[in-house]
Parts: sequence; C-alpha cells; structure tokens
Amino acid sequence: MTTMGIDPAQLEEEDLLRELRQLHSTRTDALLHGSAAAFARHTSRTNELESEYLRRYPERDVDPGRLRDGARRR
Repeated sequence: MTTMGIDPAQLEEEDLLRELRQLHSTRTDALLHGSAAAFARHTSRTNELESEYLRRYPERDVDPGRLRDGARRR
C-alpha cells in the first residue's frame, strides 16, 4: 500500500480521529465535484485511515441498533 500523507500507523489517536472526521465530512463533495483521480484518492485514504482505526480497536463498542437484529426491531 502506498500512503500519501502521514502513515496512519504513525498518527496519534486524536490525529487519526480528526483525519477520519475530515474525510467523512468531505466525502459527498469529493463524489459530486472531484475528478475521478481525486475521488479515488479520497477513497483510498479513507480506507487507509479506517483500516488503522479497526486495527487499533477491533473490540470497539458497537451500537446494537446498528446490527441487523436492531435494524429489524426498528
């Protein structure tokens, strides 16, 4: 994997979360108005950062309402 920017494994927790929030907040704009290359890069960077988050927190809290059974109950 080629990383443009800081390697996600090198980011402090606060920086990783800030970067993830920024990418998630700009996702629609990248889709609607970015070039194909810009959107692909946005996607790959998001995947890099999300993968790092999941590596660090494999046992993260999961909201029961976000599971299939929880969705069925709604």
